[in-house]
Amino acid sequence: MSSAALRAVQPDDDAVVTAHAAVSRVKAYLHSHHDDEGDVRVRVEENDDVLVLPRAAVELFAQILAYMAAGHGVSVVPADAELTTQQAADMLNVSRPYLIGLLKAGEIEYRMVGKHRRIKAASLVEYMRSDDQRRRRAADELSALTQEMGMA
Repeated sequence: MSSAALRAVQPDDDAVVTAHAAVSRVKAYLHSHHDDEGDVRVRVEENDDVLVLPRAAVELFAQILAYMAAGHGVSVVPADAELTTQQAADMLNVSRPYLIGLLKAGEIEYRMVGKHRRIKAASLVEYMRSDDQRRRRAADELSALTQEMGMA
């Protein structure tokens, strides 16, 4: 397993505008070629070079552009990477002690390397997905309760 060196890219105003225009074009291409399962060919205007990219990489690129277009910083972490507790806490936007509590409670899979905890990026992403689902269910239940009580 590789250790992840996280480098977040925080878009400036120009990058947000560029990403917004680009994500529209990339998503339109993917939508109009949704049956194509092969590689995607991208032509570079300046010198007519053709880049051949895996479709999955272009789909991921569209997600990255969407985040940047919304003004959010972006980091790419390999699925098999191992994160330090500080890196994982930063990704969750929580304190390191709070993350340690999640690890001790068995909410997120980790392993010990000497006296240091290492968290698999895939385990952290799985926790983030399940936490999002829990929050969505709670919000739906609260919304239904509000409607039942005639408050909405």
